[in-house]
Amino acid sequence: MTRPFYLAAALLLLLLLGIVSVSVGALPIPLRDVSSALLDTHSRFHFIVYEVRLPRTLVGLLAGMGLAVAGAILQSLIRNPLASPDVIGISKGAGFAAAAVIFLFPQSPAYILPLAAFGGAVGTFLILLLLSRRLTLAPAALALVGVAMGAILMAATQYLIVTHPTNVNTALLWMSGSLWGRSWREAISLLPWIIVLLPLAWGSYQKLNVYQLGDETITSLGVHMTRQRLLLLLLAVTLAGISVSAVGAIGFIGLMAPHMARRFVGSHNQWLIPLAALLGANLMLLGDILGRMLIVPREIPVGIMTALVGAPYFVYLLRRERSRRSF
Repeated sequence: MTRPFYLAAALLLLLLLGIVSVSVGALPIPLRDVSSALLDTHSRFHFIVYEVRLPRTLVGLLAGMGLAVAGAILQSLIRNPLASPDVIGISKGAGFAAAAVIFLFPQSPAYILPLAAFGGAVGTFLILLLLSRRLTLAPAALALVGVAMGAILMAATQYLIVTHPTNVNTALLWMSGSLWGRSWREAISLLPWIIVLLPLAWGSYQKLNVYQLGDETITSLGVHMTRQRLLLLLLAVTLAGISVSAVGAIGFIGLMAPHMARRFVGSHNQWLIPLAALLGANLMLLGDILGRMLIVPREIPVGIMTALVGAPYFVYLLRRERSRRSF
């Protein structure tokens, strides 16, 4: 099948999941009533559809795209299918910063939390730069330092949870990643970033394709490795930080979506990036839908649902990489 077919199929699936996402929940809304509830302000379902579920769906869609494209950029730069914002510590940096605000400054305004999460992601990125072989940003060093940073930040976050028992539920909900309670404020704050950064990422596909060739080949082509890699890493970190600041530390989207897209359209980023974006949104919405349907009227955070699939998938990729390198 052709590559445009996979893009069209992923887009169609996204539309279907979007409609289902607006329909399901503690109060199910028949699919035939969704459009009328959205347009008719006098409908008894209008408030639920327009004020609760539609912004929640949009936030999940946008954040899923951002995390997936960030993962696609990182995997191309590091030349490792196991790379993603959560694996190399960027999402954990955002989670630690958010937990610090929740526990140490519980009276802070609501808008401080996403700002802190974004700052944590950027701060982790800066530390990675400082520790990755004097800013040479070698892929192997970047990956190893990122994993180590993620472990340290996770331990620091757990320390905050143990030593500050208040607001534990809020912190755990945010750290697990959830679309619960997301409103138009988060959707509107995410939208301009995604509109600007996703085309910018796609426009960089030629540079990302070159970085998959190896450092020696890149040097022979006259490409300034460190500067270009720095700019592309900053783009990935911004996408991941903005997405995590809106939905919490949802893991494995940035790992699974690019890898799934690669199986369909190959490693050429002109096709990989748009398909990964669509698949990331699909995974996010599917996880959220399942989380709302399994134990009605309660719901399972989408971060837990993606982890249930993502963790075994990560182990599978790890075993495959080890077996491939053993030959």
